[in-house]
Amino acid sequence: MSKKKTAGGAHRRKRTISYYDYNLLACLILLMSFGLIMLYSASAYEAYTSKNISSNMYFFTHQLRNSVAAVIWMLLLSKVSYHFMAKFAGGLYVAAFVLMALVQSPLGVEEFGARRWLKIGPIQFQPSEIAKIAVILFLPLVILKMGKKYKSWKGQALILAMGAIQAAAAWKLTENLSTGIIIFLITIVIMIVASPKMPKIFFVACGILAAVGIGGMFYLKTHLEILEKMVEKEIGGYQLNRVYEWLAGGSYQIHQGLYAIGSGGFFGKGLGNSVQKLGTIPEAQNDMIFSIVCEELGVFGAVLLLVMFGYLLYRLFVISQNAPDLYGTLVVSGVFGHIAIQVILNVLVVLNMMPATGITLPFISYGGTSLLFLMTELGIALSVADSIRLEAGTGVKAGSEEREKNVLTNT
Repeated sequence: MSKKKTAGGAHRRKRTISYYDYNLLACLILLMSFGLIMLYSASAYEAYTSKNISSNMYFFTHQLRNSVAAVIWMLLLSKVSYHFMAKFAGGLYVAAFVLMALVQSPLGVEEFGARRWLKIGPIQFQPSEIAKIAVILFLPLVILKMGKKYKSWKGQALILAMGAIQAAAAWKLTENLSTGIIIFLITIVIMIVASPKMPKIFFVACGILAAVGIGGMFYLKTHLEILEKMVEKEIGGYQLNRVYEWLAGGSYQIHQGLYAIGSGGFFGKGLGNSVQKLGTIPEAQNDMIFSIVCEELGVFGAVLLLVMFGYLLYRLFVISQNAPDLYGTLVVSGVFGHIAIQVILNVLVVLNMMPATGITLPFISYGGTSLLFLMTELGIALSVADSIRLEAGTGVKAGSEEREKNVLTNT
């Protein structure tokens, strides 16, 4: 209940109601349904021709089962206070690092040439996904405890270092550079939201690093023999090989993906009519599924999918802007940053605008572990939304002036 002063000077209590973002939930269900349809279309042929799989619906049924379980988990988590979750943020941050270290132990599992998975009993997962959630929950907590000290160079350097530690662990301990990049970028997003007036030198440094990186790529583009010799000597691992392939014009998988996109035209060949998925694009249901969307549904379908992602991000932005406290704002901003970064990187890779990273398209690509942790993050975001209080009968956020525009109104 909140109090409002009347014309006579007395205070009367105003009844408030909790806010739950059903628009976000509806958009998410729509995205997941779209993803299941495209997943079946992209994976049916591979499942049918595989010697180890008996049904062409193998990938679809597994993803459907994971999706239902993930949605139920998200809804349950959304009813848990995010302040209660914050009590475990520090332990989760440490646990994520320890679990990533265990990947290098006998418990680690190597698949597709990379040792990224951890198997404990019947459960197999990527601990680097836990690191993303740990950073989203723990770094805002540290920032709040630092208070005004965060605005100092030492304070910002500490937060940056804490994010970089998890990013480096994901890169070195789980051989997952792409996840390390995402964790580091999530850290940057949280830092900027926490203090929009960060020292200009911070942005200058980022600009210099970007300029050096782009300049270096242009130099290597014209001196590919340098990279070729390094790849031959196995210097830099598979990451350098991917950079070399990209600068040389793209890998076989990327070329086939571009053929799929180009042949789709504006309205596509029709759902289920992709040709490139018939064994031409390896593992089409994973990180290259966006190219199948473009081939079957055309530019129209691809834009429609990106609009759905845009609306999902908009709802997260609304929750972040109206969160009851700064901690809620920073946590939802971290979730916003993670999903936005992952979508952008996946699309850029498919369009051959950056080296292959193995980053999946959220809610669309096949993968139970990735889906579960993404839904965990959205469950946390919905928990923040559930903490928002609106004045009953007005739809205005409790404590705000009635003349202010209500950004929470469902439209």
